[in-house]
This record gives sequence, structure tokens and C-alpha cells, in this order.
Amino acid sequence: MLARAFRSVGQGALVVDLALYLHSLGWSGFRIGLTLSAAGLFGAAVSLTAGVLSDRLRRRPFLLFYEVLTLACALTAFLVPGGPLLAAAVVLGGFGRGANGAAGPFSPVEQAWLAEEVPAARRGRVYGLNTAMGFFGMGLGSLLAMLPSLPGPFGGDRGYRLLFLAVAAATLANLYMLFNASERHDGRSPRGAKNAAGDSHIRRRENKMLTGLVLLNSLNGLAVGLTGPLISYWFARRFDAGPETIAPVMAAGFLVTGGAALLSGKLSERVGIVTSVVWARGLGLALLLALPLAPTFALAAAAYILRSALNRGSVGARQALTVGLVRDERRGLATSLNAVSMQLPQSLGPSAAGFLFGAGQLELPFFAGAVFQGAYLAAYAWFFRGHNKPQDEPTEAAA
Repeated sequence: MLARAFRSVGQGALVVDLALYLHSLGWSGFRIGLTLSAAGLFGAAVSLTAGVLSDRLRRRPFLLFYEVLTLACALTAFLVPGGPLLAAAVVLGGFGRGANGAAGPFSPVEQAWLAEEVPAARRGRVYGLNTAMGFFGMGLGSLLAMLPSLPGPFGGDRGYRLLFLAVAAATLANLYMLFNASERHDGRSPRGAKNAAGDSHIRRRENKMLTGLVLLNSLNGLAVGLTGPLISYWFARRFDAGPETIAPVMAAGFLVTGGAALLSGKLSERVGIVTSVVWARGLGLALLLALPLAPTFALAAAAYILRSALNRGSVGARQALTVGLVRDERRGLATSLNAVSMQLPQSLGPSAAGFLFGAGQLELPFFAGAVFQGAYLAAYAWFFRGHNKPQDEPTEAAA
């Protein structure tokens, strides 16, 4: 969890400034969106493989590899002021996508490892705390995004490039912490011999839940891709704002969302995971519709901050539900499917939104995203109605 907090600082800076940096280099909105889409597709491809393999192998080596890869990409982006190498670093490093401190395409491995240490009854609270630490770090990192707007030698493009050093510093700290962390999982099932008929029945039920999760996440991913990765670019186009005004708004959004994640974790233990998610995201949906219609920067900023808290504050609760759908030996698969089914459709969004923003259509991506969000929310409430209070292992009663 501490590694997540360190990782999120650099991610918070880049989620504000990466699109603005590329824009300052002369990249079009479509080209910026296309690069972020490629990063999403790469992450989705790696996520599925990594999660499945982590069920059969140890999980820590995957996270160590991710930190090394991020370090190499961050140093490349710092040293190279543009061109194909910068684009490759953005794609491989997953920069600018606002992963909330998660380990990029290896996030499923991280979630499965955390689930080993936490009983089901406490997962909502613990995953909420884990998510909150990421949002608090993102908030602090977003304040760093004001650096390019400062006068003097650290402003302009040099200031943008210095942000990649913050990412590099965090990866060095994380390599040390993760290398010294202990892991009980060794890829072998702790259950020993199983009843073949009973195991087959449970597996079919798990597969049914995972199939529903994938379908629902595809709706959510489309909505997030249209409205999330290019939000700083939208503020710049809509209100002619720069890092000095966008960064504090996004920092406030992340910090408030961190508090909401803590509250969501506690609320999920009282009223249940599904109930807490549906109510929070329902209010967030209303704010998504209001955001592009805001006549002033201040009103748009307020709508963005409140929507962020309501919509993203439930991430930990939704992760807790995912790891509770299957047994321990399939949690890497479950978290991978959860990530990939979000990332694939989400990766399409920035290209579409970048094209529409470039054409002057500054409201349409938000309205389209609201349609997908509404469909997702209604289906989520119905499909997972029997999993409001997760158990340690799937049982016949939960069928």
C-alpha cells in the first residue's frame, strides 16, 4: 500500500500535464488521444497474461519488473524531448492515464496479492484505504503539475520533463520496498484434493459471475475513456486554462476522492458493497451530465471535484467485490479480467474524445459517456444484487 502511495505521486503529476506537454510540442488532440489509446491497449494485453500467470507463479516478481520498466520509460521521457521514443515511453509506461497508484498492467497481480492478507469481511474497508492512499498521492502529485507554469529555469517544457524524474524517484523507492516484502503465495493450491463434482459446480458459477463482470465493465470502460484521460485537455480547450489553474483543481479532486474512498470502505461494511456503489455513482452520473454545461471554470471545477469523489471513491469497493467472486487460486484471473474488460473499451475513448474535442465538439463525449454510465449502473445493481455482502469463499448459499 505504501508503494502505491509513492507511485501515485508521479501519476498525479502526469495525469494533469502529459496531455498539456504533448500539446505544447505541437501534437494534435487526435494524436494525443491515439497515444493514450495505444497505452491502454498495451496495458490490457499485458494485464490478462500477468494475472493468469500470477495464479501459477509468485506475484512479487511481476511487480518488480513493472517498476524496472517504469523507471526505464521515465528516464527516456526525461531525456528525449519528443518524437517516436517519447511516444514509446508514454505507451510502455502508461503515463498520463491516472492509474491512482496502481501498478499499470500489473495491477491485477497487486490486487490478488493484497487479497491474500485480508479476510472477505474487511476487504471493503482495506481496499478503500488502499484506493484512498493512491488518491491522496495523486493529489500531491497534481500540485507538482504546476511546475511548468512557474517562471524561471524550471518552467515550460523543461518543467514538464522534470516531472518524469518524480516518477523515476518513486520507482526506486518501490523497488526497495517490494524487494523486501514477504509473500505467502507460491502458485500451489492450498486446498489439496478436491471433490471434482463440487469444484466443477463452483467453477461454473464463478465463470458466470466473471462473464457478467466483463460485459458490465465494457460499458464502464467506454464511459471512462470518453470522459477521463483528456479532462485536463478539455479544461484547456473549454476555458483556455493552463497548468497553474488546472493542477489545483485536479489536486483537490484527488484529495477529496481519497476521503470519499475511506468513507466508501466504511459504508460498504455497513450497507453492502453494491448498495454503496450504486448510490454514489448514481449521484456522480448526474454531475457528469452537468459538467460540460457549466458556464464558468469555477462551476466546472466544482462539478469535476464532486463527481470524482462520488464516482471514483467506490473503486476500492468494486475491487473488493471482484476478488470475492472467486476462490484464491483464481483471483489473478478475476482481477485480470476485471482490468482488461475495462482497459480495452477504455482505450478507444481517448482517440474518439480527442477527435471530437479537436473538432470543437466539447460536450458530446460527456453525454455519450453518461449513456454508457447509466446502462452500466443499472446492470451492476441487478447482476450483483446477491453479492452485496461478500463471503470468504463462494458457497452453495451464494449461488
